[in-house]
Amino acid sequence: MKKLSLVLSAAALLFVGLTSEKKEITTLAIGADMPGKDLELTRTDENKTTLKDFKKDKGTLVIFSCNTCPFVVGSDNFEGWENSYNDIQAVAKANNIGAVLVNSNAAKRDKGDNLEDMRKRAEEKAYLMDYVLDKRSRLADEFGAKTTPHVFLFDANDKLVYEGQINDAYKPNNKKVKEYLKDALNALGTDKKIKNSKTDAVGCGIKRK
Repeated sequence: MKKLSLVLSAAALLFVGLTSEKKEITTLAIGADMPGKDLELTRTDENKTTLKDFKKDKGTLVIFSCNTCPFVVGSDNFEGWENSYNDIQAVAKANNIGAVLVNSNAAKRDKGDNLEDMRKRAEEKAYLMDYVLDKRSRLADEFGAKTTPHVFLFDANDKLVYEGQINDAYKPNNKKVKEYLKDALNALGTDKKIKNSKTDAVGCGIKRK
């Protein structure tokens, strides 16, 4: 677990460095309207899209992700949240909620997070969710997204109902994982109250230019 602790510390340092050098990032509050619905995003097939294209009857799930963070792709002591993406998509689909992965790592386009890298990663891991590029981190800025991953779940009226982490599987010696996102998806899909609407976003800082 020592390596995972080092990874956590490194991610924290990266995020601190980001916020001290750039403008302060304010994350959307629960109940806020979805911003950036018309911002142009690029699919891995190079076609253009917007968040509006992913919305379904019960809402929209947006996960900021990347190809390079160990919290996403895994490390020696944590398999990485990427491995749960297809299960999450299945839960979202069952609840008639649209879902999309967004790569906003504008400062790492030449270091593993460009469109071709994204296409290869999506194919290699057989992503069921669409994976789109946020060219200048504009969508991340609109959302106040801080980490990879960082989760935002909106209801049918485009109101934010859950924000934070996927689950707490990253914690060392965690015997019972709390599935925050899946619980939120199931609650939203069945018109029930989401018990934990906000959790701490955990991961590597999004690399803005």
